[in-house]
Amino acid sequence: MRLPVLLGLAAATALPAAAEVNIYSYRQPELIQPLLDAFTEETGIETNVAFLNTGVTERLQAEGDRSPADIILTVDISRLAGAKEAGVTQAVQSDVLEENIPPNLRDSEGHWFGVTLRGRIVYASKDRVAEGEITTYEDLADPKWQGRICTRSGTHVYTLGLVSALIEHDGEEATREWLEAVKSNLARAPQGNDRAQVRAIWAGECDISLGNTYYMGAMLEDPEQQEWANSVRIAFPRFEDGSGTHVNISGVAMTKSAPNREDALAFMEFLSSPEAQKIYAEAVYEYPADPETPAADLVQGWGDLDPDTTALDAIAAHRGEALRLVESVDFDG
Repeated sequence: MRLPVLLGLAAATALPAAAEVNIYSYRQPELIQPLLDAFTEETGIETNVAFLNTGVTERLQAEGDRSPADIILTVDISRLAGAKEAGVTQAVQSDVLEENIPPNLRDSEGHWFGVTLRGRIVYASKDRVAEGEITTYEDLADPKWQGRICTRSGTHVYTLGLVSALIEHDGEEATREWLEAVKSNLARAPQGNDRAQVRAIWAGECDISLGNTYYMGAMLEDPEQQEWANSVRIAFPRFEDGSGTHVNISGVAMTKSAPNREDALAFMEFLSSPEAQKIYAEAVYEYPADPETPAADLVQGWGDLDPDTTALDAIAAHRGEALRLVESVDFDG
């Protein structure tokens, strides 16, 4: 008498699970929602996002094989490399990703892929710094900038990324000398975020600062901060060896435990598509990782970004050295 019920239960459990991708994201939900909506519309795959300020790698380690996360969306090569080193990501092989994302912007073993770029540039006072006065990162060590530079902490991942790049290009000893010289040129002890440095330029506390390009877009969007943004221009420094402007990335990786691997791969490949590159880059005021996709008009209006093409995993390999150098010169002291 119970056989039909048992057959019904068996049929129900045999139904395929709804297609979905579970994402742990450092990017704020409102920034990535247009991207998620476009992905679902194109593929029918739903997305579930957990926004985390910090601790994505630690959370994945704690969850282990039970983690529901398929994807990490994060910013900065240090965090992506750190996730790989912690063993919470897996290698992905995809002809689509390899065709769309340049080799220097992806892990050589396929653990992470850049999605958008941000330049680590100089914000310079329009009133007190002439155009063309800063052409290289090494210029920041010139004594003429004594008491004129503002920056955030030397131990922040953005600063460590640039210091790592300097080690790659100039060597460890030259980078130590650069850090000591820049420290002597600071107008105040390192503090605040990149926007706080631009505010300090506007207030006359310093004349130049290091920052990421996308903060210009964020400040222009905020009525309270538009005046800060309009007080500065962006300079795109290069390295003295001729390499272009230091860039970092927002990137994506598949978790080691991904329960929805095929759908997660579809999401990663979608992120590299021209449609997604355009949506994402415009939403966060960044440059598409795909060189064939143009940046938004506002971003292009800041000037020409000629990015350093050094492999980011080679730069990330110097993270430990960079931190030791920053601490050894007591940069924040």
